[in-house]
Amino acid sequence: MSWLDNMIEAISPAAACRREASRRMLEEMRSYDAASGDRINAGWRVVNQSAELTDRPGRDIVRARSRDLERNSDIAQAVLHAYRRNVVGRGYTLRALTGDDKLDTRLEKAWKRWTLAENCDITGEQGFNEILRMMVDRKKVDGGILVLFRYTRGGLVPFKLQCLEVDELDSSQSAPQYRGNKVVGGIEYDRYRKPVGYWFRQYDLEGYQAMAPMFVPAKDVFFYKSKRRPTQLREMSDLAPTVTRIRDVNEFITAVSIKERLSAILAIFIKKLFPSGGNIGRASPPGGAGKTDYSSLHVHPGMVVELNQGDEAQVIDPKNTATDAAGFLKTQQGLISAGQGLSYEAVSRDMSKSTYSSARQNAIEDEATYTEEIELLETFMSEVYEAFVISGVLSGLFSISDFWQRKETYLAHSWIKAPKRWIDPVKEANADKTALQSGQKTFQDLCAEKGKDWKEAIDEMAEAVSYGREKGIDLLGLIYGIGTKGGKDDASDNGDGAGTGEGGEQPETDD
Repeated sequence: MSWLDNMIEAISPAAACRREASRRMLEEMRSYDAASGDRINAGWRVVNQSAELTDRPGRDIVRARSRDLERNSDIAQAVLHAYRRNVVGRGYTLRALTGDDKLDTRLEKAWKRWTLAENCDITGEQGFNEILRMMVDRKKVDGGILVLFRYTRGGLVPFKLQCLEVDELDSSQSAPQYRGNKVVGGIEYDRYRKPVGYWFRQYDLEGYQAMAPMFVPAKDVFFYKSKRRPTQLREMSDLAPTVTRIRDVNEFITAVSIKERLSAILAIFIKKLFPSGGNIGRASPPGGAGKTDYSSLHVHPGMVVELNQGDEAQVIDPKNTATDAAGFLKTQQGLISAGQGLSYEAVSRDMSKSTYSSARQNAIEDEATYTEEIELLETFMSEVYEAFVISGVLSGLFSISDFWQRKETYLAHSWIKAPKRWIDPVKEANADKTALQSGQKTFQDLCAEKGKDWKEAIDEMAEAVSYGREKGIDLLGLIYGIGTKGGKDDASDNGDGAGTGEGGEQPETDD
């Protein structure tokens, strides 16, 4: 209150009351409840800053806590497993689209060889799918991972990948490599905030920092992270919104476990009529020579023990008070799953309350969440594939005379993700059949959803039908419902009337 309000209150409290009421009414009319500073929001202190200034103070702490949960929390691991299963799964299949079938086959076979650990990883320890799974994990926990494109000797082509953690960015570096740039958090930016290069700490084999930081141009680095604000420069752990809740659930589970262990404890105390001591005078219990010593006794089934005269056994049996721990954990796990954009079933693997419809709906919504990660991962894989093809051309693995004139044509490709298992094969097969017949999906779409190349699928079907005919087995009729006779279709295609009798006339049939 101002000095004027204090004076009015001293002279006329009623006028001061009307003045205050009018002021509050005016505030309610022109403000948001979410911006009010009343008692409920009194401790909610916020400030608007750039993303980098907001993230920088807590980035390392959030990353360390997320890593701790990764090591020690089963719920955090459930989230990571869900993303790893559905974003990478069994991997991706390359489909080259150069327009030359023979060249496509050569590129696809060479790519499959390159994805082995000794060809794609500079350490020779991880295959390409393993690198992809690690990238998904590190993005969820650390916020990102840096993959360096290394052009070295050895392997199928002189090109390999080197994975570095975000901790290896040298945040202390301030001098830029190029004049006019600025280094923030170990990344050098131009005046448009475009990364120009990355500064990495260099360590010896035992992990001690030994040398000056290393500068790597941005064209040779892929920073796998999510950017959520225009002013965001570095990464932030994807687990940040749910770290505290996962921690609370861990603490709750620990407390419940201790409580349940205490509830299972059964103890017996002996209440003595005559206290133990020096047995002096009248305090000596009768028959002291033959008294029972309880110190070495333990409770076990069927035991019979004779108590000393006047002693009384009192049983301590703590009863477990009813608590809905299961309901609380389910609610918390549902919130944690929602905070990561997933359904409760995807994280908990609890399908006890699910129906086919709910499972399908959750799978559709979860797939939309995974799509964001898959798009980012496919961007990385495409850059790697293009570098692989160029390295193969330069090293002579691929002989393409006009490659540099038609580079975009020879680098054209797509990725086919390994298919997921069906929830209800009959229903989903019928749905695919209806979609194909109604034109909602093409044969190529269905093959891509099943993780297959449509041309290979047709070749395999034709090969199977041809081999069946050689062995006298009607695969067209057995699989596709098309009638054949003697290994050939009943409907002849000789131009004189398909499916007709002699002379092209319709055969007579009985009514």
